[in-house]
Amino acid sequence: MRALLAGGGGFIGSHLAEALVARGDEVVVVDDFSTGRRENLAGIVVEVVEHDVVASLPDLGRFDAVLNLASPASPDDFRTRPLEILAVGSRGTWNLLDLAAAEGARFLQASTSEVYGDPLVHPQAEDYHGNVDPNGPRSCYDEAKRFGEALVVAHAGVHGTDVGIARIFNTYGERMAPADGRVVNTFIAQALAGEPLTVYGDGSQTRSFCHVSDQVAGLLAVLGHDGRGPFNVGNPVEVTMLELAEKVVELTGSASEVHLVDLPAERTGDPARRRPDITRAREVLGWEPTVGLDEGLARMIEHFRSNEDLG
Repeated sequence: MRALLAGGGGFIGSHLAEALVARGDEVVVVDDFSTGRRENLAGIVVEVVEHDVVASLPDLGRFDAVLNLASPASPDDFRTRPLEILAVGSRGTWNLLDLAAAEGARFLQASTSEVYGDPLVHPQAEDYHGNVDPNGPRSCYDEAKRFGEALVVAHAGVHGTDVGIARIFNTYGERMAPADGRVVNTFIAQALAGEPLTVYGDGSQTRSFCHVSDQVAGLLAVLGHDGRGPFNVGNPVEVTMLELAEKVVELTGSASEVHLVDLPAERTGDPARRRPDITRAREVLGWEPTVGLDEGLARMIEHFRSNEDLG
């Protein structure tokens, strides 16, 4: 098939582009490279169009699928790019939906576990409506993604657009930028540099980390299905931040110590716990993750060691 991949220069997007090409698809990557990196696409045979999807899309021909992974997504972006995040989550998503509807293409919306906010239900299943602060430091991203889901559903209802929604949970792996503010890459970069690993609070907060290879397989499963979802796409194995830091120190062989530090003001509102219920993905899509945390971290550590120029 011929696929338009918005945000294909990003961490997950580039891996998705690689997987689509590997199975024989023709891929057009649309990215303004404000957070994505051209280097992520090195060696992947795709057409690259540098463009902000918030602006009207150029005529790029016909498509069988439109995949929306366009959005800044790191905690640092929430502070420095809030209006851009809201714009791409609304107008950018709308532009891509209009294209999919015009082409009769399948539309994949990359949503997020952040639509659940700081959850009061654990683990989180797709029928949980969330606990989101619309005015907090994370609200630009949380609400952009929630609006994006509402827009996808409304567009399908009005125009009959063929849509699927995937809720992504804490993906990690090769091609993450070490300094983008997310926890796994931050810990690995600190450990490899021999610096203390900084864990916020008492380290008891949890996440469930999904290796990017499993994440891509899950996204392709949603793309290839005829259902709307939403589908949680994540790894249900839960780990505390203190456990993660200690594991990174062990796997890197670093002499770094783990330091507990106060949570900075811009990180208030971070969810205390996060774990997906993937029953729907297992039963409907036949998908579940296969890469354990130790294996995934080892791959990522080796990638960081082999790429000293990572930015």
